[in-house]
Amino acid sequence: MASVEIKVPVLPESVADASVATWYKKPGESVKRDEHLVDIETDKVVLEVVAPGDGTLEKILHPKGAVVKAQEVIGLFSMGAIVTAPSEQSTPAPEKATEPSLSPAVRRLAAEKSIDTSTIQGSGKGGRIIKEDILKAVNKTSGIDVPPVTPLAPLPVMPIQGKSKGERADRRVPMSRLRARIAERLIEAQQTAAILTTFNEVNMQPIMDLRKKYKDLFEKKYGVRLGFMSFFVLAVIEALKRFPVVNASIEGQDIVYHDYYDIGVAVSSPRGLVVPVLRQAENLSMPDIEANIATFGQKAKDNQLTVEDITGGTFTISNGGVFGSLMSTPILNPPQSAILGMHKIEERPIVENGEVVIRPMMYLALSYDHRIIDGAESVRFLVTIKEQLEDPARLLLGV
Repeated sequence: MASVEIKVPVLPESVADASVATWYKKPGESVKRDEHLVDIETDKVVLEVVAPGDGTLEKILHPKGAVVKAQEVIGLFSMGAIVTAPSEQSTPAPEKATEPSLSPAVRRLAAEKSIDTSTIQGSGKGGRIIKEDILKAVNKTSGIDVPPVTPLAPLPVMPIQGKSKGERADRRVPMSRLRARIAERLIEAQQTAAILTTFNEVNMQPIMDLRKKYKDLFEKKYGVRLGFMSFFVLAVIEALKRFPVVNASIEGQDIVYHDYYDIGVAVSSPRGLVVPVLRQAENLSMPDIEANIATFGQKAKDNQLTVEDITGGTFTISNGGVFGSLMSTPILNPPQSAILGMHKIEERPIVENGEVVIRPMMYLALSYDHRIIDGAESVRFLVTIKEQLEDPARLLLGV
């Protein structure tokens, strides 16, 4: 049988090396064509390496945790047909057997989302079904009522073996490359920018009423749920048009103004915080924005974000409210000059027309680089967002 080298894929630009994250097969195991072999982790994305054909994983040259370079050989693969034991009876194979092979990750995702893969036309090599195909199918069927999934019972807390009562123990776990890169960028932002934060609050009642009135119709028509993020993205774009310096960045001694609006949306993933980007968001409709954000969230959960998904961006929105944060001071995402922090919606007493009423209120925080954004501009920028959200008709009229 022919031996084939398993190599590290071409790494993204500016990425010098990577590390072997997980081997999904052991030496000697049979593997089908396009089946998932190993994950290569960079400080930006996780790259999947699949089997070049049917055969056997011959040897692993670089184990989990090893630091590797682009195109470096990390294993050997023996090409050849997989031999299977003949069945006792010559019965026809079930129809499922004629479907293209699914990687373990795709099979798991399809099971989680209750997607019948036999109804999907794969867009991968040779018609292979990939994760993006599953995610598209999820979006198409999101308007259909799906029976609730019974949550798994929580796992019992097991004591550490050999640890007696009152004894203290430490565990040392290597920091992931993404987590290390996040740490570097946060320190870089604090050391290179003059970061200030201004606050305001927004009455979310008008948007909540609008969403309650149209969410079912919206989901039925577009196949995606109507959330709050699309309102915020549109409000931010309008504010950026009025205050272009907030959408700018510093390069050396120059201020670079961007005549487009690539809005980063911070999402949580198993590997840490990532910021996928809505490209030219000014050209996107509310259904487009919601669909893209839903796809980004699923891809982040499955470690499937690409370099193109998270590269660039002129402004970032971070929503700590989904985790219960009442107020925070977000840190800039270099080289951007500002970031908007959304927070938890909480009913509070406010004064309207001389009367005290209870309204669902949200604190907003705008962190900005004081080197190019003046305090007055930052305050007026945040007030513009507040005005747009408290009167959603402004978003449609652009006033």
